[in-house]
Amino acid sequence: MIEAKFKITYSHGMHARPATMIVSKATSYESKMILEYNDVRVPLKSIMGVMSLAIPQNVNFKITFDGEDENAAFEAIQRTINDINAMK
Repeated sequence: MIEAKFKITYSHGMHARPATMIVSKATSYESKMILEYNDVRVPLKSIMGVMSLAIPQNVNFKITFDGEDENAAFEAIQRTINDINAMK
C-alpha cells in the first residue's frame, strides 16, 4: 500500500477537466485508489466522487494506492497531477 499527499496548484483546482484526467488515468490500473480530502474518502475511479470533493487550488489531499500495480499507478497519477499543475 502506498499513501501519498498531493496538491493541485492549477488555478481552477480540481474542476471537471483535471478530475477527468485523473479518473481516466486511474481507470487504466487494477489497484484500488482512494482519494481523501476533508475526512471524506471517494474512489479515484469515480468522476462523480472526485468532483463532489470540490478540491480547491493549493490544498493538500491524500491518495492511497493498493494492489499489484500500485507502484505504476502511483507514478502515473503523480505524472498526471504534474501535467494538471502545468496547465495554463
